[in-house]
Amino acid sequence: MVSADPSTAALDPRQIARAHRAVELLHSHVYFAPETEQHLTGAGLRPGRMCYFAGRSAAMGAVGAGTVTATFYNFSPALVARTIPEAWTLATPEQVLAARLDAARASLTRLLGDAASSPEVAELGELLREATTVLTPEGRALYAGHADLPWPEEPVLVLWHGATLLREHRGDGHIAALLHSGLSGLEALVTHTAMGRGFTPEAAKATRGWSDEEWAAGAKALADRGLLDDAGLTEEGVELRARLEVHTDALSADPWLYLGPERTARVVEIAKDLSRRLVANGALNASGLAKG
Repeated sequence: MVSADPSTAALDPRQIARAHRAVELLHSHVYFAPETEQHLTGAGLRPGRMCYFAGRSAAMGAVGAGTVTATFYNFSPALVARTIPEAWTLATPEQVLAARLDAARASLTRLLGDAASSPEVAELGELLREATTVLTPEGRALYAGHADLPWPEEPVLVLWHGATLLREHRGDGHIAALLHSGLSGLEALVTHTAMGRGFTPEAAKATRGWSDEEWAAGAKALADRGLLDDAGLTEEGVELRARLEVHTDALSADPWLYLGPERTARVVEIAKDLSRRLVANGALNASGLAKG
C-alpha cells in the first residue's frame, strides 16, 4: 500500500469510491457499444457473449473457461464454457485485443464527438496513467494481464487503457473482498440484486446464465446464514454488503492516495463531464454486465 504523506492523508474515503465511479464508464461503455461487436466479429468471433468473454479475458492469453469464470466471478461456469475456449479457435488473443482497441477508439470518438480530441481527454489520460504507476499485480490476475499490455499512444486510448487498468484492479480487489466474506459468485450476485440497485433477479439470471434452481439454491444458502429472507437482505446481510464496499474501497485506494485530494478531484471533475457526454449520446442504451 502507498504510504500517505500529509497531503494524501486528508483524502476523504468517500472520494475513493467517487473517483472510481467517475472513471468507470470511460472503460465499461465498450460493453454496450455496437463498435465492440462489429470489430470483434470482424476478427472472427461470434456475436454476443463470446465477444464479452473473449474480449475481456484476451489480455490473459488463450485461457480456458475455468480461468475466465474465476476472474469474472459471478457468471455461471456453464455459460462461460459455451464460448471459451472455442473463441481462441476463431481468433487469437492478439487479434481480439487489437479489435477491442479499435472498438474503444471508434466508440469513444463517436460518443465524445469533438471532446475526444480535447485537452481534457489528454489531461485525464495522463492523470490516470500516473495513478496506475502504484498499482501492483499480486493476486489480481485480470488486472495483471491488462497491465502487461503496452500503453497506446493516442490520448483517447491512453484514457481508455488507464480507465481499464483501474477498473480491473478494483474488480480483482472486489473479488478478494467477496472471498473474504465467504460469498460465492452466485451468492454475491443474489445479494447484489437483493439490494435493489439496478439488476433484477430475472435480468441477473438471464445475463449471468444461472438457472432458477441454481438461483434458489444460492438464496437458500444465504438464508441459512441469516443474510437473506423473504423480504430481501436481513440486517446482517445489509451490514455485510456495506463492509464489502468499504473493503473494496480500501483495496483500491492507492491510486487516489498517490494522486492526492486535488488531483483526484480533478480526475472526478473531468471524468464526470466526459461520462455525461457518453450517456447523453446513448452509451448505455443496452443491457449491461455489472459487478456482483
